[in-house]
Amino acid sequence: MTTTTHPARITTGWYDAHDCDLAEFRAVVEQETDATAYPHADEVVQGVLLYGDRLRAAAADPASRPAVQAELAHALLEGPGIVVFKDAFERGVVDRATEAFLRLIEREKADGGTRGDHFAEPGANDRVWGALDKLAVAEPELFADYYANDTLALVSEAWLGPHYQVTSQVNVVNPGGQAQVAHRDYHLGFMDLDQARAFPAQVHALSPALTLQGAVAHVDMPVETGPTLYLPHSQKYAAGYVAFHDPAFTAYFEDHYVQLPLAKGDAVFFNPALFHGAGTNRTTDVRRMANLLQVSSAFGRAMETVDTRAVVAAVYPVLRRWAAAGADRRALDRVVTAAAEGYPFPTNLDLDQPVGSMAPASQADLVRQALAEDWDEGRLAEALAAQDQRRSSAVATPR
Repeated sequence: MTTTTHPARITTGWYDAHDCDLAEFRAVVEQETDATAYPHADEVVQGVLLYGDRLRAAAADPASRPAVQAELAHALLEGPGIVVFKDAFERGVVDRATEAFLRLIEREKADGGTRGDHFAEPGANDRVWGALDKLAVAEPELFADYYANDTLALVSEAWLGPHYQVTSQVNVVNPGGQAQVAHRDYHLGFMDLDQARAFPAQVHALSPALTLQGAVAHVDMPVETGPTLYLPHSQKYAAGYVAFHDPAFTAYFEDHYVQLPLAKGDAVFFNPALFHGAGTNRTTDVRRMANLLQVSSAFGRAMETVDTRAVVAAVYPVLRRWAAAGADRRALDRVVTAAAEGYPFPTNLDLDQPVGSMAPASQADLVRQALAEDWDEGRLAEALAAQDQRRSSAVATPR
């Protein structure tokens, strides 16, 4: 298998607008997918690799399974960045899961409240956040049937290795639901431009290796229903987490994306750095349902467990005194960074919703707000307790 060059790649330092060159981007994405490099693929359609029975037969043999997984990893890293598995999930299992997800949607609607969304107006789509544990509690045997799927394990291990963590967000795009703006995904893709630029280049290179994005089609998805739009090979553009915020790059995406129809039970998996976005549902009668799977590396963990809430409670009176005495705000911020959890995920997106932004506030954000507004210790303690309550998974008791 061959490797490709990566324009705009730097190894250290920080990406900025001047690193985003549309001509260099075009040199990366305007290449053909070499079918000969992927012997287990059935075909290449619009630059995307389609896999089926040939791959499943090879993957079932322990002797050939590593070669299959190496091929998938190459496809996600150095190839088009996206693979489609035909008939990946048994249709009967998908139908049962669809019914369970619809029951969850109706129950949550009856309970009230607006569902936030990372890339759409709240309420535009139907969402089930935290669908993995909700399905397990409501329908444990169905959960087992669904997640016993070997295709999910095959590609997840190929990209992330063992001990990965699966999460699931059911998304239903209703008739008339509008397309998303082209973006990348978790982690850096869920940040605004200034936040993404604050991370050095080596983190931009590392971030995609920590997550695998996927989607299982729960209904037939002809193009008019708006299946996801993709730009094959765009994951290889090193400055892409900055570039996707540039209107010139999103305009190029709009003119050159590919869009593949999917059948119920098909599954798509892609590198989170791939430029993509959900399409417009142009039908009047099809609710486009997908189970969005985000699979995370086991290595996204610190070595020790730290009770940051206890640390903040102990240190906050000191910080408050420093702030009142006119201490350097940069020094205060450095202490907050060491004391508090600075990342808003993982969380419970039912309660800790991304309304008005792509991510809720972190614990550190709350402490900085408290310092800026001179909260007393009691008010901060109550706010931190409420935040912890929002972040905890709280699946409903089965009915």
